Amino acid sequence: MKNFGSKKRIVSHPHMGNISIPVRAMLKSMGAKLLLPPPNNKKALSLGVRYSPETMCLPYKMNLGNYIQALEMGANTLLMFQAPGSCRLGHYTVMAEAALRELGYDFEMVVFDFYKGGMLEIVKKFSIACEGMDVPGTLYGIFLLISKFQALDTLERKLFYYRPREVVKGSAEAVYKQGRRDIDRADSLSRIIDVFKQTIKKFEKIETDSTRHILKISLTGEFFILLDPFSNLEIEKELGYLGVEVRREIMLSDWINVKLLPTWVHKSECHSKRARRTARDYMKRIVGGDCTESIGDTVNAARNNIDGVIHLGPFNCNPETVTQSILPHISKQENIPVISLMVDEMTGRAGFVTRVEAFVDLVRRQAAAKNTVVCARAEYNSLCKLAECPPEFSASPG
Repeated sequence: MKNFGSKKRIVSHPHMGNISIPVRAMLKSMGAKLLLPPPNNKKALSLGVRYSPETMCLPYKMNLGNYIQALEMGANTLLMFQAPGSCRLGHYTVMAEAALRELGYDFEMVVFDFYKGGMLEIVKKFSIACEGMDVPGTLYGIFLLISKFQALDTLERKLFYYRPREVVKGSAEAVYKQGRRDIDRADSLSRIIDVFKQTIKKFEKIETDSTRHILKISLTGEFFILLDPFSNLEIEKELGYLGVEVRREIMLSDWINVKLLPTWVHKSECHSKRARRTARDYMKRIVGGDCTESIGDTVNAARNNIDGVIHLGPFNCNPETVTQSILPHISKQENIPVISLMVDEMTGRAGFVTRVEAFVDLVRRQAAAKNTVVCARAEYNSLCKLAECPPEFSASPG
């Protein structure tokens, strides 16, 4: 471990969706000095692409760009997690650290391995980053972390529901963004609860159009691309404005609960276990990354009256390439429209949105045809019942 002497550690970590809000709360409660780079943007991506191997996936390039920006701003301690499997996530820290050293930066890389202790690993590594462990501050920080994750994910699901139904375009987005800012500023559990309840009430006041036919499309795929709006070109917003209610099972709070909390705490089957159980009909072993979850989510969507599935992943991602090859078979067997969209730094917004719009049109036509068949069948059954002769009018012999 590098000794910075009297120099205080200045901690930073990569962006991924809303992850910075709960992590910032925990680090501050532990007394850390935190310095975050700007939210994911074109400059971060450009830096990551410039200093990454060409074949590396988009999440790695975004992470590396974040690190470079943070170090340029004055950070000297970088946080990163890793895990085993065929996904190259396990090599991110080694490759990123080597690339940053080669660029001449002086820093310490603190690596979290969630397969080596869960909550204990988190506390241990955060205490290193914070130069000591204040037990009360650490425990309170964990509660803040989990509470903010859960509050943010619930608000995000509310946004998914109200966005395609709102009368005034952008009203649900405005409520969500204000609620997210308020939760970020909340420095106590009671304040988080108050802000959460106030935001829910604001959502419920949004004027909606009950006459709209709302499609339901499930988003699944690689964790980073799913959760990061910059990387997925804000696909959830695009779908919402096309009249689609997004269903996304992969959420930060579920992931954190699985990694940090013991299994006996969980009141119901977590997403990863449910997805892996459902995926067994099509995949017999775990290949790493989010491949099994993507397969399970698609099967679950088909069996729970979801109209379609969009599979997202970074181009050249090993596990999601496996998923991409299996999904057409699932689409045919389970009778559900599925499309795979792989993204990288070369993906253009116009072409991406055009493919999303075309898929939504296809799903809408198929849903309409399915409803027509259901209505025709119901009408046929009704006519059959009317045609049945009541007992009192039945002909008697002779």
